[in-house]
This record gives sequence, structure tokens and C-alpha cells, in this order.
Amino acid sequence: MAEIYKNLINGEWVGGDGVENINPSNISEVVGVYARGTVEDTKQAIAAAKAAFPAWSRSGILERHAILSKTAQEILARKAELGELLSREEGKTLPEGIGEVTRAAQIFDFFAGEVLRLAGEVLPSVRPGVGVEITREPIGVIGIITPWNFPIAIPAWKMAPALAYGNTVVIKPADLVPGSTWAIVDILHRAGLPHGVVNLVMGKGSVVGQTMLDSKDVNAISFTGSVGTGKRVATASIEVGRKFQLEMGGKNPTVVLDDADLKVAVESVAQSAFFSTGQRCTASSRVIVTEGIHDAFVDALCERTKNLRVGDALAKDTEIGPVVDPGQLKQDMDYIAIGQAEGATLRVGGNRVNAPTEGYFLQPTLFTEATNQMRISREEIFGPVASVIRVKNYEEALATANDTEFGLSAGIVTTSLKYATHFKRNAEAGMVMVNVPTAGVDFHVPFGGRKGSSYGPREQGKYAAEFFTVVKTAYTAAG
Repeated sequence: MAEIYKNLINGEWVGGDGVENINPSNISEVVGVYARGTVEDTKQAIAAAKAAFPAWSRSGILERHAILSKTAQEILARKAELGELLSREEGKTLPEGIGEVTRAAQIFDFFAGEVLRLAGEVLPSVRPGVGVEITREPIGVIGIITPWNFPIAIPAWKMAPALAYGNTVVIKPADLVPGSTWAIVDILHRAGLPHGVVNLVMGKGSVVGQTMLDSKDVNAISFTGSVGTGKRVATASIEVGRKFQLEMGGKNPTVVLDDADLKVAVESVAQSAFFSTGQRCTASSRVIVTEGIHDAFVDALCERTKNLRVGDALAKDTEIGPVVDPGQLKQDMDYIAIGQAEGATLRVGGNRVNAPTEGYFLQPTLFTEATNQMRISREEIFGPVASVIRVKNYEEALATANDTEFGLSAGIVTTSLKYATHFKRNAEAGMVMVNVPTAGVDFHVPFGGRKGSSYGPREQGKYAAEFFTVVKTAYTAAG
């Protein structure tokens, strides 16, 4: 019988029955067998995190720095191995998998530094002889629920700041990709984390996630995933007065103006829409193009899209890997049918791809003559499917870009400083990209959106302190 990768609860690897983790590039290959946590497992993990919090929250900064730094070093040293694991279980191409692992290492390294930069303020009071200190303190037990599309980077950018600021953690990775998170937790455990500081419970969201939501001992929850689940996280957290942070969907626009460099525009859109199989919340699935450049741009983008090589994530010449699982593939195919029924023109793709191995391969798909009122322009598809919307001018392009319930990322391709500056100020998105793809952000700067895309403080960089700490104001009388 295959080895079962177990849950980590209070410093011990525990668990019984396991579930096979399947490679979407080759569904006959089992990546590993991972334990499925129960309600009782989750309760024990929460209790362990609660018990570990007093000591960890008051631990020395050198201890925390050393553990996070050691974790970063091992992740980076094993980037080829871990990148292959990520690509096998999620379907990203191997270069993308290795790149994501490298980013995880950089995140842990950054927050190892942040431990040594913990700071506050000392201010005079309006009352003579009284001093004021403003400091940040850890919250307590952090529940972390992560998605399948970034199985190493997102757990890293949630766990690293949680630990750096002195919190303890219970993490539940997405059911489809437990291996990457298991590997990071194993590294943290061996780096010297005290028992109970990080607890890993793999399993169904309806079991593990719901138990976390039901517990009054979980002081905060950081969630990345679907809008529907995010709303349930919010409702449950409000019931118990818990702090919560939500990163959810996107329907991100890229505006291409008449003055754009055509090669830059085509490459920016191709990368934004189709790389990582379009399975990124920052992917650009609405391409809003002004009339003067529209036809030339569409012709060039169609040619670029046709030539994208789809195949096994580990193959050297693959540019686009498989869709993550049958459910996501069905959703993508359903939306392709919806786009055709709505009257958009299917210019490229729309079909499954035959490959040497049986996997969930889909052609990158481009619709033209779409409108912003179509479902394919309003609802998140989360696959390699994009729509081109023709507009008259910049003003209509901006209005169309902002006409969405989401607001995560927005891009513009232009050589005009005037329009670039105006777009940066007026695009209703948390992140704005000028002449670069909408998908792709740095590890040391804030990540997050507006409207229905995000709720709560930003993730990543020094701004992560807003969520993972609470501010305390202390007054002291002299003498």
C-alpha cells in the first residue's frame, strides 16, 4: 500500500485514510496519497494552536527569524524538486512551477527580515508628563484556507507573515493540491517550529474548513478562493466577531489603445490571458481594444494564440499545461458554448487537445466581437478563455474596464503618458499594470483588489501586518 502523507497536529504526523492526488497531465499517475482530516482532527489542531500561542507570541525575534530564514533556504535549494511536484499536481508548466517555488522562498526570506524590523511609535500625549506607545501584537490562532491555483506561493504568503508576527496557524490547502503545502509545512516543522505553532489539516472544505469557521478559538481567517465560499467565510466570521481577509474572483481588463506597440500588446495579452492555463485570479479575460488598432491586434493575437504549445506540464516545449481537473474543464467548455450562443465569434481554440497522455488539455480560446454585457465578459471562467471587446476611444475603454463587479487587476497598453497616468488613477482595481501583463506581481508589495474581488487588509509585503496584528496604544505617566 502506498505511503500516506499525514496531517501535522501538535508536532505529530497523524492520519488514517488517504486520497489519491492525480496528475492532470497524466490522469493515470498518482502524485501521492494524502490524509483526509476529520472534524476531530481539525478541533485538535485548533486546540494545539491555541495552546502554543502564548509561548510563540512572546518568542524572541532571533528564533523566529532563524526558522523563517532556514525555511526559505531549504525551499530555494529544492526549487527544482518542489517545482516538479507543483507542476505534477496542479498542471503549471515546469518553468512556472519552479518560478512559483522560488517566489515562496523569497516570501519566507522577506518575512524573516520583517521579524527583525518589528517597530512601533512613541509619541507625546496632549497631557503633560504622559507618554504614548503604539505597538502591534499578534492576534492568536490564524485559520488559513488556500486555493489550488498557487499551491505553494499562496500558503507561503499567508503562513510567513502569520508566523513572523507571532501568530499560530491551522492551514487547510485545497483538496486538489495538498502536496505542495505538505512540503512547506514539513520544511517549517524540521526548521525548528515548536509543536502546535503550525498545524496542517488536509481534507474537504465542508469538513475541515467548516470546523474552522465554527470554532470560536480561531481568531482570524485568511481565505483565497471562490466568491461563494468567501461570503460563507464572512458570514460565519461576523457571527463570532472574528477578523477575516478574503481574496476572491476577478474579471480583469486589459485596454489596448491605438498608439500601443503592437508586439508589446500581443505578448502582454497572451501572457495575461493564457499562461498558467488562465487559472489565475489576475488573468486578463477581457481585452478592450480601440477601433484604430483593433483588426491588426486581433489578427496578431490570433496568430500568437494558435501557436501556443499545449501539453504535459513537464515537457520542455510546453507553454500551456492542462486544466486542473474535470470539473474545471467542464466549466471552461460550458462557457465556450455560452459565448457562441451569445453571439461572440470564436476565432481560435475551443476544443480539447489530444496528447500522448490522457489529461485535461484545452486549446487557448479567443472570442472576438464580444460585448461587455455577455456572460463570458462578466463571469469569471478561470480557464484559458478570453474575449475581445471593440470600443471607440479611451473614454469608452475606461468605462468598459470599470463596468464589472470585480476589481482586482487592470492593465493598459499605450505609449501615451497622458493615458497611462489617467488610467492608473481612474481604473477601479487594486492593482494597475502599464505595458506589462496583468498577471504577475512582486512578493514585497501589497496584493489585493476592490469591489467583489477582495475584502480586508492587503496581503504581502509590510502591508500584511495590517491583518496579522492588532494595534495597541499604551499610556505611561512619568514619575
